[in-house]
Order: sequence, then C-alpha cells, then structure tokens
Amino acid sequence: MRLVGPLVEQVDSKLIASLIPIAQRLSDMDSTIWGANTEAANRLNWVNLPTASRDLLPQLDSLSAWARSNNLTQVVLCGMGGSSLAPEVISSTYKKNLVVIDSTYPGQILNSVPNTLKNSVIVIGSKSGTTIETISHLKLFVSLLENEGLAAKDHLVIITDPGTELEKTSKISGYRVINADPQVGGRFSALSAFGLVPAALLGIDISVLLDDAEELSNSLSKAESPAIVLAALLFSKTDQIFNLCEEKSNCPGLSDWIEQLVAESTGKNQVGRLPVVVSKKLEAIGGFTIGFTSGDFDVIIEASLGEHFILWEWATALLCYLLQVDPFNQPNVAEAKESTGKILALMIDKQFKADGPILETENYSLFSNMRIAHLSDFLTSTPAYFSIMAYLGKGIDDEVKVLRQLISLKTGKPVTFGWGPRFLHSTGQLHKGGQMNGAFIQITAEMVDDLEIPGSGYKFSQLIMAQALGDGAALAERNLPVVRIHLKNTKTGNIIRVTNEQANQLGREWIFVSKDQWKNKNTAEVSHQEVTKKDK
Repeated sequence: MRLVGPLVEQVDSKLIASLIPIAQRLSDMDSTIWGANTEAANRLNWVNLPTASRDLLPQLDSLSAWARSNNLTQVVLCGMGGSSLAPEVISSTYKKNLVVIDSTYPGQILNSVPNTLKNSVIVIGSKSGTTIETISHLKLFVSLLENEGLAAKDHLVIITDPGTELEKTSKISGYRVINADPQVGGRFSALSAFGLVPAALLGIDISVLLDDAEELSNSLSKAESPAIVLAALLFSKTDQIFNLCEEKSNCPGLSDWIEQLVAESTGKNQVGRLPVVVSKKLEAIGGFTIGFTSGDFDVIIEASLGEHFILWEWATALLCYLLQVDPFNQPNVAEAKESTGKILALMIDKQFKADGPILETENYSLFSNMRIAHLSDFLTSTPAYFSIMAYLGKGIDDEVKVLRQLISLKTGKPVTFGWGPRFLHSTGQLHKGGQMNGAFIQITAEMVDDLEIPGSGYKFSQLIMAQALGDGAALAERNLPVVRIHLKNTKTGNIIRVTNEQANQLGREWIFVSKDQWKNKNTAEVSHQEVTKKDK
C-alpha cells in the first residue's frame, strides 16, 4: 500500500514517535490505552481478525456449498451500520450483485425484494440481536417466504453474537446461525463473520482479503506504520472536517464505511472527526482531502480492500487515544433508539401529537425549531457544517443527493448526506455527541406504498417516521438548528425533475441549476451568484 501526499510530509515527527508505544500496546490488545472501565476490554479481538477469521473458512465453505446446491444465487443482506456497510463495499469492489436492505423506507424495501424468493438466500445480520430495523426485516421475509410456499429455514442465514435472543429463536426455528466474535465491536467487524458470510455466499475468495490485511497488520505497530501517520494526520491537521473523495477509487463505497468507523468512534465528549464524502475534489470544502488514487489530493492512500479495512481500524483506534475517547461505545445511538421507541409506542396507541408546521404549501410542509419563514432563511445560519438526512428511498430517490452539492455551493459550508435511518448507525453519533456545531435538514415524505411489519402492530411507514422525529427531537434538545421538509403529493414519495419553466415557479426557498449546467463536469465551479438567484 502507499500513503503519500504533501500533507504527509508535514506531520509532526514527535507526535508520530509518541504513538509508536501506543501502537505496540494496541498490538498486544492492551485495553487501558483508552483508560479504565471502557468497552475496549471486551472489543479488541478485531486486531487479530486477519488470522483468527481463517477459523471460519470451513464453515463458510460449507455454507457456500449449501447455497450452490440449492441454486440460491441471489444474496439479500438485511443489516444496519457495521453489519451492512463492509459487505456492501466488498461486493462493489468485487463487482458482485448483493442486495442490501438497510432502510425502513417501505418503497426501498419493496424495490429491493426479488420478484421471487425461490433462488434467494436472505442474510440477517445483527450483533445485538435486537436491532429494530433488522428484526423488522426478518419478520417481513419470514412472512414473504411463507406466502410463496417456501420454508424460511431453507433460505435464511443469521449472523449474531452467541447468546442473543436472535440466536435462540433462530435455532428453535431451524435457521442457519453463524456466530460472530462477541469481542469485536460492530463497526470494527469488516473482517469478521458480518463481512465474510455475505462475501462467501457471493463466491468471493475471502482468503485474499485476509492475506492482504494480515500482511499489512504485521507492520502497523512499527515505527513506519501508516496507521500511526494517518492517525496523526486526522488529529493534527484538522479540528473536525476532512473529505473523502470517491473519484476513481478502486474500492467503490469505501468512504461510506470509513464515515461510520471514524464518525461513530470519535464523535463523543464534544470532540470528533467528521468525514465528508465527495465525488470530486472540486466539491471539497474545509479540512483536507483524502483520495484513493493518484491525483491532486492532500493525502493519497492506495491499497487493496483488505489493507484499507485493517489500516483504518488501527488509525481510528489510535486517533481515539489522541482524542481521549472510547472508540467502542456509542451512547447517543442508544439514545436515538430510545427516543424512537417512545414515539413509536405513542403512534401505535394513537396518542402521538406532533408540532404543527411553520410553513404549509401544496407540495410540502416545513417544520423547524428555529424562527424562519423559508428554507433559505435556515441556510443563512452559520454552523460548521450542514447535514442532509433523507428519510427516502436509496436507489429510488437518488436525485435528492444533488442537494448536497447545491447547498454547499450556496452556503460555502461542508455538507454531509445520509440516508435515514441508515445514518443513525453512522454519523448520528457524532451529530449529537461530537462538537455539536452542525445544522440539520431532515427530508421525510408521505408514503404511497407501505408494508406491515408482521407481528408488530405497526407499519414501516410509522417506524421510519418515528426514527426521523426521534432523532430530530434529540438534536433539538441540544439547541441544534433542525428543519424538516415533509414532501406531499409525490408519486414516489420523493424528489422529481422539473422543467426550467416549472423551476422558475417553485419559490425562493429552492435552488435551481439547469440540466446542462448540472451535467457539465465543472458544475462545482458554477458561480455562487448564479445558483442563489432568489427567483430560481
């Protein structure tokens, strides 16, 4: 692998030297690096996964043989955060077709379910065995399989820690269960069963991933360790923001995995590092930019996927030492779950009453904890960053991602983008536990399609709305600026293209860029004046 770039040469040699003994202690799995009474004592087995995960190979070979013999050629993965992001990167890198369901948006779920499940193997991944999204997916797929006259035990594979309720009920039901190492935290689990089971079912040679990771891991506690250099960069060359550029990356989607790993691990005690994922270098605002191929980047990391996994895990753990935070807990993720549960219970009992909108139009309702008349007023605030949290359908409503660059152009601020509720298991921790200097734009929508969650007494539309409202309330309680745009009268529930004439009639809270401008490779250079005209 290569870690180079102009910024690399500027790292303080004394800082690097101070991290060498810490890296050696990490190699020995010394949990006191981050202090006493941390979760680290039970979360450090990821250090040895490049070798330890080889013990899984016979079990995974058997699983793959079972799938092939039963013609189960379509792999569907249901999981959140660490249970889905790594498999998603692995499948994209190896150009394999993996259907990932990490949403509670009904339209996305319906769009992801194969027309027939006869040739599908459904992988359910939950470390705790209690993840509300994943358990809901499990209930749905059991029902769908039964509706097709198929036995769920012939199509389901469960990944969870030993001793969870999910493991117990799955074994009673006759499902195939593969236990993950309970001493490995979720976001550090790329090379555990959570990452490797879907990869094996896709026919990927897992040994290559492990070989690459093992070879690099042997050098990560030494003086020339790239993990030490990377940790020092992330600590000393930015106070919060850095950019990850996906342009020409040989590991598509890697940035999303890094985003969760770094943001959720570091974003506590009012400190943290927030990765902003951009598609082109021109889109980067603030901080420095890391690229994954040769180019005009501040830092260039060229590595295989296995090397990336172990490098970033080590660097993140060392960065957390420098920031003096526990890399393995996520207190505000649990907070969001509790808030969602309370709102959902009120919805089920028909007792929930939401605050009214501050602005109502034919097409949308606008909610906020700020005194604003239009969305444009919200964008005049001066946070360190904006965050778009779209509770819409990934793969259905991808055009909404255009807003990230447009708002960045209008405000001159870094803008993150996350699909809800997926981001709750990623940047959601940092938004509430980090520096608390962001401004947040939620996008929700009326549901055209909906799905019952079997045996729950509620629907996916209720669950995703409870998740949005719960997270919004948690942000508002911290006096962070939040606005929610609730879309109405939409065929897909979401964002649509419009003609130039229609765009001129949308009102001043909208930003319009013509199709020709948007397609131009230099879109990022469109003048601030042009994209902020009040009548467009």
